[in-house]
Amino acid sequence: MIDKNYDHINSEPYIYKKWEESGAFSPPPGKELDPTRKTFTVIMPPPNANDPLHMGHAMFVTIEDIYVRFHRMLGDATLWLPGTDHAGIETQFVFEKKLAKQGKSRFDFERDVLYKMISEYVSLNSGVAIDQMKKLGASADWSRYKFTLDPEVIDQVLNTFLVLNERGLVYKAEKLVNYCTKCGTAYSDLEIEYEEKNDQIYTIDYGNGINVATTRPETMLGDVAVAVHPGDERYQSMIGKTIKLPLTDREIPVIADTMVDMEFGTGAVKITPTHDHNDWSVAERQKMNLSEICSRFKIIGENGKMTASSGKYVGMNVLAAREKVLTDLGNKVVNVKPIIHNVSVCYRCKRTLEPLPRSQFFIKVKNMADKVLNALNKNEVEVFGSGHDKILRHWLENLHDWNISRQIVWGIRMPVWYKLDNIGGSDFVVSKEKPVGDYVQETDTFDTWFSSGQWPVVTLKTNKEGDFDRYYPTSLMETGHDILPFWVMRMLMLGLEITGEVPFKKVYLHGLIRDEKGEKMSKSKGNVINPLELSEKYGTDALRMALIMSTTAGMDSNTGENKVRGMRNFANKIWNAYRYITEKPPLDTEDCENDKAFEQKIAMTSREISDNLLNYKPGLAAELIYSDFWHYFCDVAIEESKKGLISDKTLKNGLLVYLKLLHPFVPFVTEKVWQDMNLTDRMLIESPWPTN
Repeated sequence: MIDKNYDHINSEPYIYKKWEESGAFSPPPGKELDPTRKTFTVIMPPPNANDPLHMGHAMFVTIEDIYVRFHRMLGDATLWLPGTDHAGIETQFVFEKKLAKQGKSRFDFERDVLYKMISEYVSLNSGVAIDQMKKLGASADWSRYKFTLDPEVIDQVLNTFLVLNERGLVYKAEKLVNYCTKCGTAYSDLEIEYEEKNDQIYTIDYGNGINVATTRPETMLGDVAVAVHPGDERYQSMIGKTIKLPLTDREIPVIADTMVDMEFGTGAVKITPTHDHNDWSVAERQKMNLSEICSRFKIIGENGKMTASSGKYVGMNVLAAREKVLTDLGNKVVNVKPIIHNVSVCYRCKRTLEPLPRSQFFIKVKNMADKVLNALNKNEVEVFGSGHDKILRHWLENLHDWNISRQIVWGIRMPVWYKLDNIGGSDFVVSKEKPVGDYVQETDTFDTWFSSGQWPVVTLKTNKEGDFDRYYPTSLMETGHDILPFWVMRMLMLGLEITGEVPFKKVYLHGLIRDEKGEKMSKSKGNVINPLELSEKYGTDALRMALIMSTTAGMDSNTGENKVRGMRNFANKIWNAYRYITEKPPLDTEDCENDKAFEQKIAMTSREISDNLLNYKPGLAAELIYSDFWHYFCDVAIEESKKGLISDKTLKNGLLVYLKLLHPFVPFVTEKVWQDMNLTDRMLIESPWPTN
């Protein structure tokens, strides 16, 4: 007797073990692959090696596994190459919180010691993400697994930096960067998050009829000018003259710049290049001596406290200095108003970022961005995701040079060397090995996105012999739309620069997974869903189907426990159809009245599902197979078979076709039914896709 209900708890580990042991996940090494055989390659977006998976991870596993299983059944040499990410800043931030609980900080340890401690911490948890992806049914080739800090991966990343330097695309410069005084590192422009905050805007009398409005009065100690619009009649007589900066004995000029909005505030703007990005741009346009300005007027340090350049306010934190400055200004503060504005914050610790001048390494991106735009124009890469191709173009057309220096330990150390008498200076040597002589290495590490931006290239180049030549460019890059500028764009830029080819031909961007009410999941709201708990409770197939059903590329979707519970019923529907067909009393007839119509209907369904998958509409394909199996095969065809209108043989063959069509979406229950029917030695995962 067949069990009444499908037992996912016992079936899933057994089925996955059989898949792994069969070698079905592993295509031939590139050197052994028939050059005439089509390939389908997906490089897995590497999740943080140290973190458990969330619903976004479950979504990418589901979508990518659907495509991998589909193309494997089509007969393509299908490679899904997995890996995990060291997640530099995020991992070090978590580790530092762990140290803080012990009353310690990163500053208590030498660099090499701290790196080793973080590495050991990551190693303890490194198997978590892999085990969880396997539980979600990921049919990835684990024999080709890569970690972003594998020695051979690091070597390839360093090679890329050397090549970029040889091509004149690397330079070091003192620029204004976004700096987190808590995490102790700079970020690129793309990594900034913004939060809406209630604040105060203060109008300060700068003398000579000029009032300046600012939300940061403490930075006035670093002012080098006051700017007005060249067309503002109110200030024409003051342009080119000087005024005395309050609280100091310095004279600063009144300058004209079109950056100033005459309609906002007083129409007069304080210019503090060392602590404001717009002001830095003004200083560049006005040809001010930024080097001198940085040395004299950097009034907030990397520790978040006021520097000696702030005079008597030295050592105060920013907010304390603000209150003291306002007190000292006295009646020069002529107005105070509340304001709601967006403030840049650290994406990890949420502290307000400080724009600070710092000497950093940058990559010139203009030519690389143009190459990607050219590839998009030639349709060498296609983006699926509700207008995100236009968003990608916008980013590419407005990119600033990429700040790749990070002041953290956990990452790939930059292969930059200085002579002892010029540590951190402008003269440096780029080399993987220490140059001969008295040289010391740069302490900064690469931005994590610099190494992961080379992921499709380095994972294939450091894998089985011939893999890069046969599996690159890859077929599909699938990831969340929220990391389009962070990761996808940079992979396109670096892939084209390194290899001359796009790293992938298709980009599928899934949306955010929201709760059942459509609200963004967050710990503070208490609505975060653990996908592994739902998988264990209702079955992996139910979770996968709930995630993918009716989704559209680039659009957010809602998933909750009720939806997953409902999809458990679908897995049981498949099981019950198998039970009925296996256990029903046989009919005498070989050919029945509706056999041909039944076969034609299945053939049409097969074509539609194939078309939807090939056109990157997996949500529509899932909806179609769900509806067709439940409402046609079960509700119509099985009922017709009971009346003798469809023969046993035709119905059974129809079930086998449906199992194939369903397999990419609900792999466990379909494989279990297939094997229990015991019709062939070939597993369902290796069976050919239905063709017509």
